[in-house]
Parts: sequence; C-alpha cells; structure tokens
Amino acid sequence: MYDSNDQLVNAFWLVCVAVLWGGTNPFIKKGSQGIEKIKHENPIKQFLSELIFLFSNWKYLLPFLVNQSGSVVYYITLSSADLSLAVPITNSLTFIFTSLSSRLLGEKIPNRETCIGMLCVMVGVTLCVVSKI
Repeated sequence: MYDSNDQLVNAFWLVCVAVLWGGTNPFIKKGSQGIEKIKHENPIKQFLSELIFLFSNWKYLLPFLVNQSGSVVYYITLSSADLSLAVPITNSLTFIFTSLSSRLLGEKIPNRETCIGMLCVMVGVTLCVVSKI
C-alpha cells in the first residue's frame, strides 16, 4: 500500500510536527503567564479579556502560531501517512520535545524515571517505524 520511501518521508514530517508542538508548549505556557490575574464577574467579559490578553501578547502569539503550523503539517501528512505510525510518533515525541525545551527554559531537570521513560518511548517509536519499512 505504501512504499518504504513514502513512510520515511511521512515519519520525517511527523517528527517535525512533534518538534513544532513539543518545542512550543513551554513557550506558550510561559507566554500565558499573567492570564490568571484577569478577573471579571461576567463570563463573556472574562473570556473576551483573556482572548485579548493572549492575542495581544507576542510572547504567547508567536509560539502559538508556530504550534498551529505544526497542526497544519500534521493534517497534510495524515492524508498519506499510516495512522498506526502517525499517532504514536507525534504524541510520544511531542512529550519528549516538550520536556527538552522546558529544560532549555530553565525548568527542572527530568528525574531518572522520566529519562528512562523517554528512552523507552524512543525505542518504541523506532520499532514502530522500522516495522513499517
């Protein structure tokens, strides 16, 4: 159904999606700091004030747009990718890239168990990709 070259190209794009999603998650979190200070009695005013806060803040908006570009790449790649590869590659590697980029922002170092878990994820994703080639 799919030749191995197509699967490798799809795997490459899915890893790119994981980098875009995982690499921007900590920046989105950091850029949204301060939103909890917005308080309104009216839920509609609360919602609109939060939207204005987020979309007028470039520290939130820029990583959000990069993150959403990952969603566009994911959507396009899904048209030709094997779903049994697409979901594990993107979801598991997104976690790893989120952890790594969080560390680059100065958040706490993952503990030993987390590092072992990330290694297991990498091995599992590699086995999934190799089994489809």
